Amino acid sequence: MITVYGIPNCDSVKKARAWLSQNGQPYAFHDFKKLGVPADKLALWAQAAGWEKLLNRQGTTWRKLDATAQAAVTDSASAQALMRAQPSVIKRPVVDWGTEVTVGFDAAAWACRF
Repeated sequence: MITVYGIPNCDSVKKARAWLSQNGQPYAFHDFKKLGVPADKLALWAQAAGWEKLLNRQGTTWRKLDATAQAAVTDSASAQALMRAQPSVIKRPVVDWGTEVTVGFDAAAWACRF
């Protein structure tokens, strides 16, 4: 079963969920706002995708952080601590395909899966 992790009002998450539905792919949705970020999953994602890719430095939440908080993110552990405290800094959607994890929505790459 595919699991999509993210925030329901995020445009990328909306596109990803719509794409899965339109292509007849069943999935479960994990809402970071309501259910939080599972620490065990976050550690796996950081290892599988790389914490640098998982951390959204282009987003509003990151840009609103003060320079000290941004500078404190220097490795996977510090990035994960920030992501647990502020889930909005996680690049979305995070998709667990069962065999691998991807970050972000890419319709062309997803189409190759099926």
